[in-house]
Amino acid sequence: MTAKKILEQLNIPAQCRRYSLPLWQCPQFLFLIMGLIIIGANLLTYTIGTRFIEDPIIVALIVITLTLILFIIAFIITQGFERLAEANRMKTEFISIVSHQLRSPLSNLKWAIELLMSGRLGEVGEKQTEYFRILKENSARMQELVSDLLTVSRVETSSFSLKKKDFSLIELTEEVMKEFEIFVRSSNIKLDLKFQENLPKVFADSFQIRLVVDNLLDNAIRYITKGGEVKMKIERKNSKIYFEIKDSGVGIPQKDQKHIFQKFFRAENATRYQTQGSGLGLYIAKTIIEKSGGKIGFKSQEGVGSTFWFALPIK
Repeated sequence: MTAKKILEQLNIPAQCRRYSLPLWQCPQFLFLIMGLIIIGANLLTYTIGTRFIEDPIIVALIVITLTLILFIIAFIITQGFERLAEANRMKTEFISIVSHQLRSPLSNLKWAIELLMSGRLGEVGEKQTEYFRILKENSARMQELVSDLLTVSRVETSSFSLKKKDFSLIELTEEVMKEFEIFVRSSNIKLDLKFQENLPKVFADSFQIRLVVDNLLDNAIRYITKGGEVKMKIERKNSKIYFEIKDSGVGIPQKDQKHIFQKFFRAENATRYQTQGSGLGLYIAKTIIEKSGGKIGFKSQEGVGSTFWFALPIK
């Protein structure tokens, strides 16, 4: 190993940024902590040994042996963590590269389908229109998946930055609701928003929080089977603004609830009622809220409905 590589390995903050990990999860930092533990264990062993063993050579041998054993264990554990961190970094890079490469051909496919459906290149029969519609729907689903993958790759990297500013969560929610008006009407769902008057503004990235609200509202509507209602509430709780969305949908089975914020996970009953979905939306929402200094959670009962909530700080 060259001197340059050794210096790079010793630069713990740089290594943490490379793996897109917080300091306390970085392999090099963990190795440093283990080194301090080894030193502490050796001092303790030496202190105890000198009290009960008269021969200093035996004490020294015990301390050296213990040091070697602990160092080997620490090295093996750290190497394992480093391999996992490197694999995770490569996976994130792969997702980002592939997603970017897929974006252009999917956009071209979308415009080509719309051009063919318009009839400007020749008359289109009813059967052909039906096939084009299927192609258009599937390309839209692919674009949605690619968009989610790009968002995941961004939020998982250390380069992901939030452009925080003061904004009204009420106004943002009302804007999202307007975008869902057609979807709400076609699904025969009652949508309601209640909020406290004169609420202070939250301090976060409005674009990213919009993604969270959009995702939670989209899920709430999609998983209501035969009409129903979605109730939203915004209020202040101590130094945070609390957002809650409650639906009368299919709910989440108890056995699936511990996995609900994991990547690519979808509850078993969700796939029965709604085949579309990447299983990334809630993972993205959780990551954004936590990076914004907030908290997110839910409660749910299968067959009754779900309530998701998040809390964001006030500046």
